[in-house]
Amino acid sequence: MPYATIHGRSLFYALHQEGEPGHPPLMLVHGAGGSHLHWPAQLRRLPGRTVYALDLPGHGRSEGEGERSIASYAEVLEALLDALALPQAVIGGHSMGGAIALHLALTRPERVAGLVLIGTGARLRVLPAILEGIQTDFLATVDLITRMAWSPDAPKPLVQRGGEITAQTPPTVLLGDFTACNAFDVMDRLDQIQAPTLVVGGTADRLTPLKYARYLEAHIPNARLVTIEGGGHMMMLEQPQAVAQAVADFLAGLDAGELAPS
Repeated sequence: MPYATIHGRSLFYALHQEGEPGHPPLMLVHGAGGSHLHWPAQLRRLPGRTVYALDLPGHGRSEGEGERSIASYAEVLEALLDALALPQAVIGGHSMGGAIALHLALTRPERVAGLVLIGTGARLRVLPAILEGIQTDFLATVDLITRMAWSPDAPKPLVQRGGEITAQTPPTVLLGDFTACNAFDVMDRLDQIQAPTLVVGGTADRLTPLKYARYLEAHIPNARLVTIEGGGHMMMLEQPQAVAQAVADFLAGLDAGELAPS
């Protein structure tokens, strides 16, 4: 299994290597309390593309403690790009992972060949009940998060497995993730992003409603929105083919030079 040592911690990443020379790889960054398994096989094994899907520190198979700010997670991501000798990548982020991608695009734009933002926003306020509940009744709060993260039509076994992955995250790591999200706000900086951007939003997303995705599309200069009808916050697992097709189409346009930065 591939690992990289980042800031003294062993970080796990899944690797699917089918990319053509000259085409930037896709780096997938999961959300709060997640792991690389929050990305379906249809995205992790995208045909014709080299795809990395990491476990952030303290998540999944990666060592160490999690971070407590989006900026710190972005530093980890850039260090991983360095360790893998990747001058650039298309950064795909879900929820908190989208915030990390946005931060990197704003602070180190030369490392970002494109952005794929799924179920995320320019600001990610967190319900006080979640921040408090993680500290007072962890499992009940995981259940609350799980119920809000999936659409009503999501298969129950999928929802159950999603809750199990979140419950395996140490409470201190999950609290750090949501604390980082709660402090994140780049609403007034989106016009500085020059990377071609795909925004994917679900009509049934209760954690980052579709209006968040529409705001990103309206304020990032070179962004386009794909809407997943009936998609909840975990839309990439609920409707993997639709999300993977949207990402594949975006990457094909990027490779063809049809999405030049504005």
